[in-house]
Amino acid sequence: MTDTEAAGARRSRRLFVYNGGFLTQPRLRRILALAGWEVRLGWPGPNDNVGVWGHAPTAWRGERVAAKTGARLIRVEDAFLRSLRPGRAGEPPMGLVIDTRGAHFDSSAPSDLEHLLATHPFDDGALLARARHAAELMVRARVSKYSAFDPDAALPPPPYVLVIDQTRGDASIARAGAGPGTFREMLAAARIDEPGMRIVIKTHPETAAGHRAGHFGPGDAGEGVTLVTSPVDPWALMEGAVAVYTVSSGMGFEAILAGHRPRVFGQPWYAGWGLTRDEAPVDRRTRKLTRTQIFAGAMLLYPTWYDPHHDALCGVEQVITALEASARAQREVRAGYVAAGMRLWKRGALAGFFGRETRLIFRDGPAAVAKARATGRSLMVWAGKEDTLGDTEGLRVLRVEDGFLRSRGLGAELVPPLSLVTDDLGIYYDPTRESRLERLIAASVTLPEAARLRAERLVAGLARARLTKYNLDRPAPALPDGHRILVPGQVEDDASIRLGAGEVATNLALLKAARAAHPEAVIVYKPHPDVEAGLRKGPVPPEEARALADVVAEEADPVALIEACDEVWTMTSLMGFEALLRGKPVTCLGAPFYAGWGLTRDLGPVPARRAARPDIIALAHAVLIDYPRYRDPVTGAPCPAEVVADRLAAGVAAPTGPAHRLLSKAQGAFAGQAWLWR
Repeated sequence: MTDTEAAGARRSRRLFVYNGGFLTQPRLRRILALAGWEVRLGWPGPNDNVGVWGHAPTAWRGERVAAKTGARLIRVEDAFLRSLRPGRAGEPPMGLVIDTRGAHFDSSAPSDLEHLLATHPFDDGALLARARHAAELMVRARVSKYSAFDPDAALPPPPYVLVIDQTRGDASIARAGAGPGTFREMLAAARIDEPGMRIVIKTHPETAAGHRAGHFGPGDAGEGVTLVTSPVDPWALMEGAVAVYTVSSGMGFEAILAGHRPRVFGQPWYAGWGLTRDEAPVDRRTRKLTRTQIFAGAMLLYPTWYDPHHDALCGVEQVITALEASARAQREVRAGYVAAGMRLWKRGALAGFFGRETRLIFRDGPAAVAKARATGRSLMVWAGKEDTLGDTEGLRVLRVEDGFLRSRGLGAELVPPLSLVTDDLGIYYDPTRESRLERLIAASVTLPEAARLRAERLVAGLARARLTKYNLDRPAPALPDGHRILVPGQVEDDASIRLGAGEVATNLALLKAARAAHPEAVIVYKPHPDVEAGLRKGPVPPEEARALADVVAEEADPVALIEACDEVWTMTSLMGFEALLRGKPVTCLGAPFYAGWGLTRDLGPVPARRAARPDIIALAHAVLIDYPRYRDPVTGAPCPAEVVADRLAAGVAAPTGPAHRLLSKAQGAFAGQAWLWR
């Protein structure tokens, strides 16, 4: 260890601050605390540290104290994936950069980030593979520094030159050796260098929200220049561009990830490494990096990332998936919904999923349709209740159902769900028409490697934690030796049976078919838990069940049964999908969502349109990651599938019991009284 390293090792972790934001922002304090910093007021010693926020107007206070005391100056800033909306909108950050040398956006001297990019070997195969996969996840998730955009916002017709505006007076401009005149120079260069090409100026989100002025305004539009102030998808905007021009915007880095070589008129941290066209080169930056290497440095090694669901530091991957879940929730509910066909006890949970941005309006029947037309909202209806609405012509209709990692406990016992699915085409259990899930499954055959690895980890985690849809704590029965076939019973009046079953449409008929096909096998019949509880239709008379099955596994652990049996015979049960996840052969006598893709033995009426051939990992990604929405029972916030899996594995779920059921109904009644809050 060198003398310098030894001194650094002995330095205290006390961080003296003179900016109120360090004290008033809980997320900021929490990230610093988890990173080992003790935020304090007072006067530091030479072995202490002084924290300032970048080069904010208040930074001079800490700078003076550090200069007088010899304390080390540390500059703190938001990480490059911050939140849905800007900090001025009140959203806390998902990560920080804590820099002991300078500020990453200040080109006058090297920062920790510049030192890292200049000196790190970047030759670790595991690190680079992780960086490549995380970059793929980020682009696929459509997240950026600020991820709140409207997927329906109109994009300019391509091709065009994209010019990126920034907010006036931001330190990242002056500290990058630029100023207001640089933006005019950039626009003039775009006009000269790209003759005849339309120029699109992207307004900064803070400018569009009215927080701070930008450098371009309505007066700059016209004569081949379009000003984009609406919250468009930045990734889609970059996809339509033939060139990207920036001064020092973080979007320039995202342009690199999107495959561009942006033309840069300032000196941002990502310039000078061979990935940009630099108008003002930084002489000391002479190294050439690949896109993967710069991502590894800037997104994996430099920031301190925070997982709000687990209240812990994390990797950028968790931040990407958490932001993706939050952004999806925000994007899908911007205009709000009129919700129809929702039973009273479900309404509180639905409001938690779909009413965070704009409150749900609950109506039933034709009144819901009328309200949707009057308010311009989309219509949301519980799947199977669509026929109660009447004429919905011209309205966007979403069908809602429970997801596939639902809860610890039964929906029939009013246990609220942790996941829901929405479908604008059909619904997953109805094979008579195409569903959104079918399209996602068909598209899953081209999943990038990062998405496949994510699905593999999720599937492995579900198997390891022995998770299923309802996760009931039940015993595992002893089973006879032999070739064991698990036959899961179903609710016989369930829509998946009415719409998806073939000639075999009852539990008794299913048992008979399995026994006829395998007279020597050990047949294990598992009644459906809702049927066992007497809540739904479908019991098989005990004497007939015993005559056909070797074991009637009442109130048994479904995972233990899947693991103990050699194959599964089912009509449309979700247990067939859960068996596929665990590598078991599945025979389908109906047409569940997972049949017809080449992964099951299909004896039922499978739709011919299911022609794609995904493997089980691709299928799992579509079913468990792309299709459902998840809600964290601890924070109440939207979350990725992995968080719900963690909660279920830890036994943490939505509250249950008689008192909760009464409360759910009361909350639902209140949620339905729109006149109280509109």
